[in-house]
Amino acid sequence: MNPLDKKAFEELLANCDDEPIRTPGAIQPHGVLLTLAEPELRILQISANVQTLLGRTPDESVGAPLEHLIGAEYTQQVELAAQHDNQLEAPELFFSLNGGVFEGFVHRHQGVLVLELEVQAEPAKVAGQATNLGRMLQRLQAAKSLQALYEISVQEIQAITGYDRVLIYRFEEEGHGQVIAEASSPSMEVFQGLFFPASDIPEQARELYRTNWLRIIPDADYQPVPLVPKLRPDTGQPLDLSFANLRSVSPIHCQYMKNMGVLSSMSISLLKGDKLWGLISCGNRQPLHVPHELRSACQTIGQVLSLQISAMEALEVSRQREAKVETLAQLNQAMIDSTENVFDGLAQQPELLLALADAGGVAIIEDKQLHRYGNCPEPDDIRALHKWLQASSQKVFSSHQLSLLYPPAAAFTQVASGVLAMSLPKPVDNGVLWFRPEVKENINWSGDPNKPLNLEDSESGLRLRPRTSFEIWKVEMAGIATKWSHGDLFAANDLRRSALESDLARQVLREQRAVQARDDLVAVVSHDLRNPMTVISMLCGMMQKAFSSDGPHTSRRISTAIDTMQQAAGRMNTLLEDLLDTSKIDAGRYTIKPQALEVGEMFEEAQALLTPLALDKDIEISFQAEPQLSIHADPERLFQVLSNLVGNAIKFTPRRGKIGVVAMSSGEDIVFSVRDTGEGIPQDQLPHVFDRYWTIKDGNPTGTGLGLYITQGIVEAHGGRIEAESEVGTGTEFRFTVPRSAITTS
Repeated sequence: MNPLDKKAFEELLANCDDEPIRTPGAIQPHGVLLTLAEPELRILQISANVQTLLGRTPDESVGAPLEHLIGAEYTQQVELAAQHDNQLEAPELFFSLNGGVFEGFVHRHQGVLVLELEVQAEPAKVAGQATNLGRMLQRLQAAKSLQALYEISVQEIQAITGYDRVLIYRFEEEGHGQVIAEASSPSMEVFQGLFFPASDIPEQARELYRTNWLRIIPDADYQPVPLVPKLRPDTGQPLDLSFANLRSVSPIHCQYMKNMGVLSSMSISLLKGDKLWGLISCGNRQPLHVPHELRSACQTIGQVLSLQISAMEALEVSRQREAKVETLAQLNQAMIDSTENVFDGLAQQPELLLALADAGGVAIIEDKQLHRYGNCPEPDDIRALHKWLQASSQKVFSSHQLSLLYPPAAAFTQVASGVLAMSLPKPVDNGVLWFRPEVKENINWSGDPNKPLNLEDSESGLRLRPRTSFEIWKVEMAGIATKWSHGDLFAANDLRRSALESDLARQVLREQRAVQARDDLVAVVSHDLRNPMTVISMLCGMMQKAFSSDGPHTSRRISTAIDTMQQAAGRMNTLLEDLLDTSKIDAGRYTIKPQALEVGEMFEEAQALLTPLALDKDIEISFQAEPQLSIHADPERLFQVLSNLVGNAIKFTPRRGKIGVVAMSSGEDIVFSVRDTGEGIPQDQLPHVFDRYWTIKDGNPTGTGLGLYITQGIVEAHGGRIEAESEVGTGTEFRFTVPRSAITTS
């Protein structure tokens, strides 16, 4: 299509979309339509054929009460019907007027009551056909496949209505549609399998199909009947006939019908959720007025078919998933068994990977490694595509027309018009990319999809003129692959989930092994150092006696050096013990040995051992325990906690300060408190006091930063908790709880 044609065509489509199909200002002639002002039911507008069908002129009808037109009895029936918002619950309306029989329909829309009096068509014929509805619904429900469901639907509708052709038309994602089932008279042109361009049904027409289950045109050769007056007297606007059975349709559509060789049509919408899935389209070579009761039966079939389509498509999705389960399990095991990584495991099963997504080729990326199997683009093209996919940040990506989204893909459409890809959140490049080749399929089009309708001039400018030829066009689909199914997408997502779980399991195992290696190293170093440190301590003791003031080799200098060595050896032993405790806490293997313990007795022992340290700094220290307070705890570990907290308090409390140690019961817990009047801890440091290797540097040259971390571990091993409060210049309080009956291990 040249640029001028393209511009004109776009203008045509815009004109078609702007056509007032909801407010045509006219109706079809097989009935009378009027609008009524409530509550008095005064006629506001009426169709001009009221004189032909009811023997009254429009002028004498507009402004008059409804009963002047149809009588008081029928007016009362209309009032009763109007009280029902749901038309299905409203009583049926049948009127004998001016020698004819009419069926009435009432609905409200945009603040006005609309009454339609439709000429009743062959009522005697309807009863026998409508009684078959139950049998038809049973056949629909018994269908074993979607295609069988479609075939039964078109056959049954053709049988009860008498249309020459009944077909099901399904909309595709790209907007065009395909005939997927058809029941036709032998003399009719067959449309089964044909594709129709998207522009055949403009967007506003599709929206009307979505909101209205059924539309009927008994005779496409009709002359539209205008409304009198043309505009609504109450609003000055055209009357919206979206929900009127008699609404006049676009003249373009009527011409379209004639070009297809039909003069009568009926359309039944097929919905999936609230979206238009397709249409049941009926056509007849001669005018045909299908009675309302039969139309209702057809509408019911459409509604049941819509539900069945949704249900059976869901079953199809489930079947597709089930078909992938075994392959996914094999690939999952391959990832688990791999000694390297999950992608190396997948690389060992290329046939399974290809079969999983029914792909022509697959590429596996893990950092610098790139494995290709089947028909794939070149490595550089794959790397560039993978980089683009990473920028999209999609966990799983799919496209059956890749070159539209990623133009460089036009260079390799023969092997990769479609791509399905997944990757894991890792610091290195990784992922699996499945490729599908271009499918050069010939699609049978009913008309040229690139120029579906011809042009004509009209009073309102350029308009679309329905095509006059339905020659089948062969259109080659370039750069398009077979679509990825729901099952394919499920498989990619499930494989990604399994790969993620396997990769995380490997990371956890590596972490566990690293922790175990560290624990083993700490244990070996501790064991190997403990013996020489003991020997050093013993030798220091012997040397100290030899060089003491009472010994034969008195030397103050040597004696001081020996004291320093002994203190260093003691600190080394303490550090080794702390490292062992830290390792056990980190690994979750810290154990306690609880037993019955009197808190008062423990405080007496602690006071005897710790008071001398406090007296060296002239610090007043007190221990107070609630009388007869008992606990089930590990005495050695609990004493370690008290010693650490009191020792820290002594270390950071200035001379003539105070330290108080208190224990009291609180429900099922014992609460211990160690409070001092020391320097205090800055507020920004307080949240970190129990972290490993945290320590106050000033005035604490020997601190390892493990004491409070181990203290927390001991308290938590007992099932308790510890916290600290502090104010700089005022002091610090550590509080910890221990259950009366402690757990045995942690």
